[in-house]
Amino acid sequence: MKNVMVINMGLKSIRCIIFNQNGVKLGSYAIAINTAINDYCVEQDPNEWWEKAKLVMANSLKDAGKPYIDFITVTSSASCLVCVDKNGNALQRAYMVSDKRAEEEAKEIKSTREFTNIYNETGVDISSSLMLPKILWVKRHLSDIYDKTEFFMSPNDFLIYKLTGKCITDYCNAIKFHYDLEKKNYPIELLKKLEIKITAFPEVVNIGENIGNIISNVADDAGLNREVKVVISSYDAICSFIGSGVNDEGEASDVSGTVTVFRTISNSAKKTSKVYNIPYYNENTNIIGGSNNLGGGLIEWVKQCYYLKDEYPYEIMEKEAAESDVGAKGLIFLPFLLGERTPIWDSNARGVFFGLERMHTRKDMTRAVFESTGFIDLSIIDAIKEAGAEVNSVRLSGGLARVNLISQIKADVLGREVLVLSEFETTASGAAMIVLKGQGVYSDMKLIADKFATIRMIIKPNMNNHQIYMSMYELYKESYTALKPLFEQRKKVVDKLNNDKEIKIENL
Repeated sequence: MKNVMVINMGLKSIRCIIFNQNGVKLGSYAIAINTAINDYCVEQDPNEWWEKAKLVMANSLKDAGKPYIDFITVTSSASCLVCVDKNGNALQRAYMVSDKRAEEEAKEIKSTREFTNIYNETGVDISSSLMLPKILWVKRHLSDIYDKTEFFMSPNDFLIYKLTGKCITDYCNAIKFHYDLEKKNYPIELLKKLEIKITAFPEVVNIGENIGNIISNVADDAGLNREVKVVISSYDAICSFIGSGVNDEGEASDVSGTVTVFRTISNSAKKTSKVYNIPYYNENTNIIGGSNNLGGGLIEWVKQCYYLKDEYPYEIMEKEAAESDVGAKGLIFLPFLLGERTPIWDSNARGVFFGLERMHTRKDMTRAVFESTGFIDLSIIDAIKEAGAEVNSVRLSGGLARVNLISQIKADVLGREVLVLSEFETTASGAAMIVLKGQGVYSDMKLIADKFATIRMIIKPNMNNHQIYMSMYELYKESYTALKPLFEQRKKVVDKLNNDKEIKIENL
């Protein structure tokens, strides 16, 4: 029996989960991660990641009864820049995916002939959330850090480096550096134009590849055997998709953790700037879809704002939201608290309650936020359909899958069946599935999915509610369109405020 240890670093915590090859969870441990937010800057400390990674490895092993670990892998958020020196030390805090300081650099890159060529070939657009604008920002504003940087890494890459001493990334993470999957190279001409050193970029390998044994002293500190193999998986969105067990066209995966990750598969979808189109793991098909900036994080925000003093906040939130009407008495929430990625790619967008009246209560506001999680999904489905793929049913996992009302709301908004998975930790289970397939424990991903991705319940849509939601969804879209120029104007005003107060939080 083979056992896989998965380090899963999300935006608000780092977890370590141990699975056997039959999908049984043997043990786990989690610790919160601090986040620093200052205006458009969102940062975490890579040194904190590593110290807590060592703790969760040791404690998950203890929780599992200290079984023999055959493989270890890492999955994390993507598009978070870590600058690492020649000794493998992080030179500063990491710039997280929702960090927007590099907006001007993104615009400049987009205006170049070299990027136009890349976009025409790959269909991958540019935004401040991706790696090249962040690197260019560091080069211009922190030249001493740039000069000392030996490697530009994602969180995945950084933790893999700490485990193995090797600077390696997978091809899905490499896309965030605008790696060309067909040509299998980084954008050399663009990097020359920007005068960014390509020597600092990680080596790219296939997911599921064994990259060597764990460093001996790291194994000893965690209580692991020194023969454990470190296998590369991918970033959280890819792993969670695989962990959801989607195998057929028309099926989609909705992983509603801190962010919402919504994807399907297609043999024929075209490339588009609204959603990613990435080759599926060793299969003749592609993964279509994307991630937004907040999903479950919206619910955390509601709790912090309105329910912090309640003894059982999540239970009360669900109860009160259920007591509001479908459509929240005409109240619409635009969920763009950290700007937005898929499908609008607008870093200036912000959260708005539209239609707020004197009659509205905490219940209605909570309901409107719950309903916005369905509108997020529907907007991504619209973009997927534009690319030429279909979504007929949705597999739901992540933290929000624990809230039955949200699952029903999603089914009603989408007008489609929602299949709630038994395993909420699909990011970790998907990483384990990649390892087991890549290392030959299983020959077929469908066989692994049968063990790891079982269905807990099937939720049918209420089509009467669906009709109400379709009207609300049109207002949702039109509200954003009308406010888009005001969001841009707001940014100019906010920039003049020069608010340099840093806020430390545990949950985004």
